[in-house]
Amino acid sequence: MGAPLPRPAALAAKLEIPIEEWSYLDERALQKSRSRKVCMTCHWFRHHAGVNCIPVLTCQLNQGLIAHGEHLASRCQGWTDDMTRQQGWAPEVA
Repeated sequence: MGAPLPRPAALAAKLEIPIEEWSYLDERALQKSRSRKVCMTCHWFRHHAGVNCIPVLTCQLNQGLIAHGEHLASRCQGWTDDMTRQQGWAPEVA
């Protein structure tokens, strides 16, 4: 695997905060969606094992937690298709 991309200092500092301490995204950040464009299908969606192995759902773009169930019915303005769908499983390198 390649080397990680450099991050701006502000983003790197924000990522130092433990995920469990991020705040939950609310209706100002998330909007209801009745299509496949929901958090779970977004490039920025991640899930982590939290305390007692309870899944913690996150949005890496907004640096926030997603309430269980919201990842299936909501999305934010920054929704981006997964890179695999955009470029294919193994894009050809020139």
